[in-house]
Amino acid sequence: MRFFLLLLAGLGLASPVLADSGPNQRAEASLAKVLAGRVAGEPVDCIQLHDIDSTEVFDNTAILYRTIGGKLYLNRPRSGLASLNDDDILVTKSWTPELCSIDTVNLVDRTSHFPTGFVFLGKFVPYSKAQPSR
Repeated sequence: MRFFLLLLAGLGLASPVLADSGPNQRAEASLAKVLAGRVAGEPVDCIQLHDIDSTEVFDNTAILYRTIGGKLYLNRPRSGLASLNDDDILVTKSWTPELCSIDTVNLVDRTSHFPTGFVFLGKFVPYSKAQPSR
């Protein structure tokens, strides 16, 4: 039994860090770099799918949607953060032309193409470039 517990601890499976599904510091630092020089706006419930140019995933933290007009929308999912991995493919099924805070995003492993989890989206916080002061 003791050997089994040591094995689990060695694999990181018995670690309380793994149970923590909150944002990680490295991802928060990367996110801060991307958002530097931008100002947050009022959160919105939905964004237009046809406006999304690209996405960027920050491990266990957030999804950043870049739009054609240059505005960024940050989404911190309400649930499923432990599944959020920057190496996964985001698969969104939508029956409307919008991506909304009530939607889920499935995560698929880029190599094996097996599902790895899903997240429940939160509100979208728009970030625009700060206007220079006169």
